[in-house]
Amino acid sequence: MITAIQLIRANIPVKLYEKKNYPFHRVCGEYISNETAPFLKSIGLYPEELVPAQINQFQLTSTQGKSAILPLKLGGFGISRYAFDHWLYKKAMAEGVEVYTNSEVNQLSFSEDQFTYTVNDQHHTADVIIGAFGKRSRLDKSMNRSFIKKRSPYLGIKYHIKLDQPADLISLHNFKNGYCGISQVENGVVNLCYLSHRSNLKEKGHIKQMEEEILSKNPFLKDIFHRAEFLFGQPETINEISFETKAPIENHVLMCGDSAGMITPLCGNGMAMAIHSSKLLSELLIPYILNAKASRTLLEQQYTSAWRNQFAKRLWAGRQLQKLFGSTQASNTSVWMANQLKPVANYLVSKTHGKEF
Repeated sequence: MITAIQLIRANIPVKLYEKKNYPFHRVCGEYISNETAPFLKSIGLYPEELVPAQINQFQLTSTQGKSAILPLKLGGFGISRYAFDHWLYKKAMAEGVEVYTNSEVNQLSFSEDQFTYTVNDQHHTADVIIGAFGKRSRLDKSMNRSFIKKRSPYLGIKYHIKLDQPADLISLHNFKNGYCGISQVENGVVNLCYLSHRSNLKEKGHIKQMEEEILSKNPFLKDIFHRAEFLFGQPETINEISFETKAPIENHVLMCGDSAGMITPLCGNGMAMAIHSSKLLSELLIPYILNAKASRTLLEQQYTSAWRNQFAKRLWAGRQLQKLFGSTQASNTSVWMANQLKPVANYLVSKTHGKEF
């Protein structure tokens, strides 16, 4: 949405395809680092009217319930994908983006400097295609992307709940082979979203049993699941979340957001990275399109370089930090470090965040 709006403002016609209808929920931590705030405000897309929660504290708990709280120097805001995506959708429509809902691109090819793609059995052409379809898609399979060939053992589960907890706090609670993030979004609603190894679900056979017998061994999670009012009839779920390295260009498709690379959820910055990647891409793509003699090869080289320079180290740091979570010993060590070695802990947290842009 953010990329489409930037392009349409440059008088570049845009068609955007979404397989669902807005508004809808996505499995997401729903926390956006304030590194994005200057950019979003500069283009009029900071969702102030939705009154997002302002978050500036971070709580970490171990599988056994040991706890530490750290300040978030830059902080962030909490907003649901349900509200934010719908708000952006209405903005995009108002500015002239052609948005097609209930429409999924299921095939595409590139030949003689042009794309051919298929939506709902109809064929279309385009000069440029941006892949912003998230963590995994049918297109990933049809494009034979390398990461999709490797099975991932992770699944994500999300609820919205009502819970009495500080509005400025984001919490990360460890449990065996997983961790759960909790933070407020708009209207006093709290997002509860967790990542678990598939073995937990296989062992218990059902999500509810897994939550009662594995997640709830962490006293903080036990208390939360006991006190919370759950607002969904059923949780939102996603399987095989992959943190494998992805390419920001695939068969000349320009990948943006999670389609280009996904940071581990414990870092809480997937949405910020997606927004930043939109800025990087738009700044290169607009002059390329407006200059008919521009080089596609140069565009792809520039975007690949810009993307890797901005995000490669953060993705690597996220993968390393992921190793400190989901086990008793590692999570206890992490909490001890957060309490006793605060400069080190603050440094590690900073490595998962970018700078204001």
